[in-house]
Amino acid sequence: MSRIGKLPITVPAGVTVTVGQDNTVTVKGPKGTLSQWVGGGIAVRQDGDILTLERPGDLKAQKAMHGLYRSLVNNMVVGVTDGFSKDLELVGTGYRAQADGSKLTINIGFSHPVVMEAPENITFETPTATHIIVRGISKQQVGNLAADIRAIRKPEPYLGKGIRYSKERIRRKEGKAGKS
Repeated sequence: MSRIGKLPITVPAGVTVTVGQDNTVTVKGPKGTLSQWVGGGIAVRQDGDILTLERPGDLKAQKAMHGLYRSLVNNMVVGVTDGFSKDLELVGTGYRAQADGSKLTINIGFSHPVVMEAPENITFETPTATHIIVRGISKQQVGNLAADIRAIRKPEPYLGKGIRYSKERIRRKEGKAGKS
């Protein structure tokens, strides 16, 4: 049995979970509403404030989906209560960012500023000019948007300039002058 899939999910107070006829799990909480279809024959059981996911057999596909859907449902419960965030840093001379409502304007050394629009349930924060925080209730959306921002200018290995995650370590290379 899957070690992740067999773990129960505790639903905190203030969060309601409903399981539809088509095996769609909808989670409503103080920060918003998320829904996820659960397939692969996985059944979602709700006993009070405990959710468990059970698979009907030991087929390889069912084993693969058991832990996946448990993690997705757990991420929805965490998202509507606490939310998720990703921190990004801009490293380089003149690199800066500014959040203005649902828009993020990034000056990253191009001839024009890069403007990104936040999807629904996602917010941008810029506590300093070189620090970006992406917040939201969906872990997938927050991660994808942070990766899209990082892809604008990935950190390069010689000087380390670019957009990086706040805890990311860049492996630096030696330049030509360092070799002899």
